[in-house]
Amino acid sequence: MRWTGGALIAAGLALAGCAAPMQAPPRPQVPVANDSPALSAEAAVRQFTSVVRTVEPVAERNCRTTAPAADCDFQIVVDDRPGQGVNAFQTLDSTGRPVLAFTLGLIADVRNPDELAFVMSHEAAHHILAHLDRQRVNATAGAEVFGGWAAATGVSGAGVELATRIGAALGARSYSKQFELEADALGARIAQSAGYDAVRGARYFTRIPDPGDRFLGTHPPNGDRMETVRRAVGG
Repeated sequence: MRWTGGALIAAGLALAGCAAPMQAPPRPQVPVANDSPALSAEAAVRQFTSVVRTVEPVAERNCRTTAPAADCDFQIVVDDRPGQGVNAFQTLDSTGRPVLAFTLGLIADVRNPDELAFVMSHEAAHHILAHLDRQRVNATAGAEVFGGWAAATGVSGAGVELATRIGAALGARSYSKQFELEADALGARIAQSAGYDAVRGARYFTRIPDPGDRFLGTHPPNGDRMETVRRAVGG
């Protein structure tokens, strides 16, 4: 088992509409629409440890099969920096090793092992599917297009720099919803293979705000995500 506490120092490039790792904005607390109560701190720690021990080897096996050229040695960490909210994300450390990070808020917020296993498997799927690399390519292409257009119109150097940054951000977001659905599908299969109920786990979406289908939003509507999970595992 490879998980550590302590503040996470993320060195990899991550471009999911945020300046640092692949992550959604912190999720506000909403009323529970689930069959399980909130866990005590002690129970949440036990649950996290158990799910890591079970999901990690399954995710690594899937990684070695699906992406044999990738580094499949996942490092699972707890991001205990103050004020991080409810979040999980995938990134790379300074050596390129994949990191799956979970804030204390998320560890406390999940209500059952199925939810935590699904979230963990979803983040592992982002790495297996090379989403960080694919976002980097999209960001580079967007930066080149917008920066080139700005230069061709004769704007100032500062204007070209701004256009390049905007192009990179738009490029990174261009397929973010698709990436989330891809990670939902593969993550559901990983969680199910590890012995968890992926459909029950994905019901975590019923307790977070629905992003709908916002223009340039980074995450798809919650209903689309639930349907993707059901199709992935035949549920």
